[in-house]
Amino acid sequence: MALGKDYLGQECAVARALELVGERWTLLVVRDVFYGVRRFSDFQAHLDIPRAVLTARLATLVDAGVLERRRYQESPPRDEYVLTDMGVSLWPAIYALAQWAIQYVPSAAGAVREFAHVPCDTVVDRTGLCPACGRVAPPGELEMRPGPGIHAYKRTDPVSLALRKPHRLLEPLHPVIAAAV
Repeated sequence: MALGKDYLGQECAVARALELVGERWTLLVVRDVFYGVRRFSDFQAHLDIPRAVLTARLATLVDAGVLERRRYQESPPRDEYVLTDMGVSLWPAIYALAQWAIQYVPSAAGAVREFAHVPCDTVVDRTGLCPACGRVAPPGELEMRPGPGIHAYKRTDPVSLALRKPHRLLEPLHPVIAAAV
């Protein structure tokens, strides 16, 4: 018997959240938007996600209000995806999930990335708290930096190469990608 694809009948906030962000690839797409990935081709290259699946995940996130699709008049015109306020509010959940994996499902090489509170130039702790100023740093004030496990990260697509350098969350990564190619 095939499993259902939804959580109908579950009166639970976690079930409602999973209805929206629980499908395979969805949280990785959202994570990548935090990292500055905005273009379809960059998502596809970085995630090795099938085109049809990526199209479906982006459409779901746009329809739900997590992402906004913007059309830029370049040659050729391109769509870019940015987080809405609703999407930005997912950061604590994504960060907590990553920290949980670092603690309970660790890589032998260590964390690939660290996050520093830019105004204090201090790496935040596993709860997202900046030890220097004592507050939880919002994603717009965080810089992603290579962690101790970056040397074990072997992907060589342009997005992965760009993500090996310090980069402020929510800032578009495509100029960095273009410079790396």
